[in-house]
Amino acid sequence: MGKMCLKRQACLTSMYLANCKFPQLNRFMSVRAHGHTYYYVPTMNIQRPSTERDYIPIADHGLIGNLRTAALVSLDGSIESYCVPNFDSPSIFARILDKDKGGHFSITPTVPFSTKHNYLPSSNVLQTKFLNEKGVVSVTDFLPRQEDSKSTRPLLFWLIRRVEVVRGTVPLRVECAPAFNYARDPHATQIVPDDTIPLQFSKQNKVVFTSRPAASPYLASGASSQNTSHEPLTLDLRFLPESLLDNVPVPEVSLETLNLSAKGHLGLAAQTELTLVEGQRVTFVLRIVPEHKGDGGSSVDEEKAELLGLDYQKLMVGAQKMRSKDDPVMTSELLDHLFVSTNNYWNSWIRKSTYQGSWKEAVHRSALALKLLIFEPTGAIVASPTFSLPEYIGGTRNWDYRASWIRDSSFTLYALIRLGFTEEANAYMEFIFERLKNKNPDGSLQIMYTIHGGKDLEEIELLHLDGHKGSKPVRIGNGAADHVQLDIYGELMDCIYLGQKFGRPLSYDTWVLVRELVDFVVANYKKPDLSIWEVRGKERHFTYSKIMLWVAIDRGLRLADKRSLPCPHRLQWLAARDDLYEEIMHKAWNKDTQAFGQSYEETDVLDSSVLIMPLVFFMTPSDARFVSTLKQILRTPERGGLTSNNLVYRYDVNKSDDGVGGEEGTFCLCTLWCVEALTRAGEYERPLLQRAVAMFEDFLLYLNHVGLCSEEISESGEALGNAVQGFTHVTLISAAYNLSRTLANH
Repeated sequence: MGKMCLKRQACLTSMYLANCKFPQLNRFMSVRAHGHTYYYVPTMNIQRPSTERDYIPIADHGLIGNLRTAALVSLDGSIESYCVPNFDSPSIFARILDKDKGGHFSITPTVPFSTKHNYLPSSNVLQTKFLNEKGVVSVTDFLPRQEDSKSTRPLLFWLIRRVEVVRGTVPLRVECAPAFNYARDPHATQIVPDDTIPLQFSKQNKVVFTSRPAASPYLASGASSQNTSHEPLTLDLRFLPESLLDNVPVPEVSLETLNLSAKGHLGLAAQTELTLVEGQRVTFVLRIVPEHKGDGGSSVDEEKAELLGLDYQKLMVGAQKMRSKDDPVMTSELLDHLFVSTNNYWNSWIRKSTYQGSWKEAVHRSALALKLLIFEPTGAIVASPTFSLPEYIGGTRNWDYRASWIRDSSFTLYALIRLGFTEEANAYMEFIFERLKNKNPDGSLQIMYTIHGGKDLEEIELLHLDGHKGSKPVRIGNGAADHVQLDIYGELMDCIYLGQKFGRPLSYDTWVLVRELVDFVVANYKKPDLSIWEVRGKERHFTYSKIMLWVAIDRGLRLADKRSLPCPHRLQWLAARDDLYEEIMHKAWNKDTQAFGQSYEETDVLDSSVLIMPLVFFMTPSDARFVSTLKQILRTPERGGLTSNNLVYRYDVNKSDDGVGGEEGTFCLCTLWCVEALTRAGEYERPLLQRAVAMFEDFLLYLNHVGLCSEEISESGEALGNAVQGFTHVTLISAAYNLSRTLANH
């Protein structure tokens, strides 16, 4: 298997290098590798600048973050989605949801160009390169992190964009057009002297954007109070021009206002046009303006220091110490330090991974993506850092995933623990155990919480936004928060059980909270729910939920036995677990189709969520009933299955009424569950293992250019749904881990 992966990697590398070397060719070319000839058409990806920019495909984005929030960066150099200061804060840039008025921060050549996008090795620092015949420019984007996570220095909430010409000359246009509070709040824009940069050459200006929520036109129209009753937010855009070569002058940059009101913006933007040459660099920094500012010596230049008989460098060091730590003087040395420490942070984190399998690059990129979804202050994990990206272009299935689902988070912790990242597991378990102390009056948990641990996730439709490619409505909040989804107890108990193997042991008080959870499951396992897919229709006895309820009781019993913990209701738990197993085998099984159905009520409807059975040790993968179900799912939809082009649908939306309506693509999570189910069944049937390898290799082709996954994939191969989708990366790690282990054993 290792040879197969090396062959594939060598082939792709050869094709990439050939394409880079001969970009001007527009004809079929061939690459010879390992005795095979591969034909392809090299593409230049030429982009022609235009004032009327259309939507960029969801897949054509990279993600940067700082464990507080995250930003999507498009292939053409635009910040398309960015909420500050936290994941669930209102957006200031949301161009991906409204190309005209959503807000953006773009750095783009004014001449035709081709573009490359890549992460720095083992890092979440993103680099975009614009190339044409006359020059190459690199834009490096990151949100700073301290190299040492235990540092006492405050985290700087800066969005840093470093623009540097690598070769020749490139004319650029920079636009910073914030649209506060999901483009609902107007703002004031001022160009003022910048007091945060030493006066080494001449006085510089910066742009200050201040939101005015009280003047929002959407307050008068009866809009909900969520995210409208808030304090004004003030941002500033600063820059630092530099020369990296002795004979090259420092570039001149002049910021001015830009009126985009014709496109629906509620305040002036900022813009500048500059032509940079090799050796010149400009770093743009957008930040929330600190509440307490200090001069800190920014008004002293070298000439003044000399007149006073003082050493300028020593003066600046002393002055900066007097300045507030969250408002340091923005020097070249500071920006270099932030870049190096951020890159080192990601490098040192991923080096802790214990994965040594065949798909290391894909697994490590997935792990780095999952790390970006963690909200460090509480340990919560968001399902995705984006909101309301469509599951079907033009459709209505557009949801806000910037909350912490118990289900998604539990699976995420499973994946990270498998790779050896126990610190994140312990932090999330603390978050969950706090929620266990504040259960609902009936003893239940919510299916999701805010990243701060709150329960209020009111769902609102933002009718003023166009939606990605016209996919309406745009939603914030999530109305599924109060759904009854009983499967979450199984995922959570499985996570707690796994955490006991590799993380911090349970205390007695915490065990009492955990066994109360199992008692709740035993008391309610006969009830219907809305299950993993969060259907908006009637409650049913979903097979997936019943399996996970069995898991919840089973893991509770295992915990009690392995740790010799007191279990007063052990006999009731045992009886409930056995009863539930028998019930599933009788009520979810369809004798006519020889497959497990989606629910007790609709056993004729296939649902790929039942592929979870052997993954949670509910059933052996060699069981005839499971193998028969698996093989039915592997059929094409035209033949009654759920698999198309080696990609798997959740269920047939035309056969199962989920109360939402509309179409959807194949579900990445289900495809990867299928890979893992095939892997486990393939231990007993060799052809199934070969199918698992083929399906997994095919799936990797649908990762985007920087190795990130969306939620769904359309029939034409287009990424759909919120990106980056944590659940997809979790199951990719799990599938790769188990597939590598199984292949090694064979």
